Amino acid sequence: MPLPEDLAVVETAGNLVKTLQGAFVKPAGYRPAHAHGRLVRGNFTPTDEAAPLSTAPHLNNAFTPVIVRFSSSTGIPDIPDTDPNANPRGMAIRFVLSEDGHKHTDIVAHSTPFFPVRTGEGFVQMLEAIGGVTIGKFLEENPSAAAFVQAPKPFPSSFATEKYYGLNAFKLVSDNGSGTFVRYRMTPDAGHSVLSESDVASKSKTYLFDELPERLSNGPASFKLHAQVAEEGDPTDDATKHWPGSRKVVELGTIKVDSVEEETESKREQQRIIFDPVPRVEGIEPSADPLLDMRAAVYLISGRERRAAPSPQQKPEFAAVT
Repeated sequence: MPLPEDLAVVETAGNLVKTLQGAFVKPAGYRPAHAHGRLVRGNFTPTDEAAPLSTAPHLNNAFTPVIVRFSSSTGIPDIPDTDPNANPRGMAIRFVLSEDGHKHTDIVAHSTPFFPVRTGEGFVQMLEAIGGVTIGKFLEENPSAAAFVQAPKPFPSSFATEKYYGLNAFKLVSDNGSGTFVRYRMTPDAGHSVLSESDVASKSKTYLFDELPERLSNGPASFKLHAQVAEEGDPTDDATKHWPGSRKVVELGTIKVDSVEEETESKREQQRIIFDPVPRVEGIEPSADPLLDMRAAVYLISGRERRAAPSPQQKPEFAAVT
């Protein structure tokens, strides 16, 4: 996974990492965003509709091993599951395409179809506005950021009953060279389920991360991987713009997870693993969305820092988070 060739992108990504780390006083060894997470493992099985759209290995093989990371927002590694700032939740999926794990392609998603800004520079400006207490003015001048902030972000009953959205567009390329622009969605087979305010008040600080291993001990959890298909004129280079709900949605396959990584091992592996928003696999091409290279650079820069940090061995004590 190389850094982008555009030095301006790399510089902005470095500024983003530092700004996020400063905002959350992040300990070494953790991500600057979505720091609190847990790894699970399973497999992906494609549908018959997937192969005609793309030559990508995981959309054509009988099944592909997956590593999935469920997470909470912010760079605070001990943020309570009941803190509103922990929403939206994250789901990152690695499709493991070789026995040694070195060949892979990833999907990075979160539990709202909104994203506040179109570019990395815009995200830096938003964080600076938050830090400078000028966020009200920023939201007035940036409707997409206001839409993200104001969008409902309910608490999920479980990581396994949440919907997740891949906000960037990608081009699926078939064996005859034809391309189809899509955006990914993951929908839970157990059904979408969220909590009421009174339900949240009765939950423990770790209810989501406690429930996940308990659920998987009783059987797998699964999600349908869908692709919303763009039509002529739909923007593919702007994650803040939604495509009409009437667009065709194709089911690409089923992601089934059945085991939770032991917590100490999960922490070590999370410190090492760097998810890549750019697909880097035959049969799937990135769109011209400027966030893709920016996100890839942010993940790589912060990932290299994590790998160089001491391993976080101890489970953090929960502090009051407002």
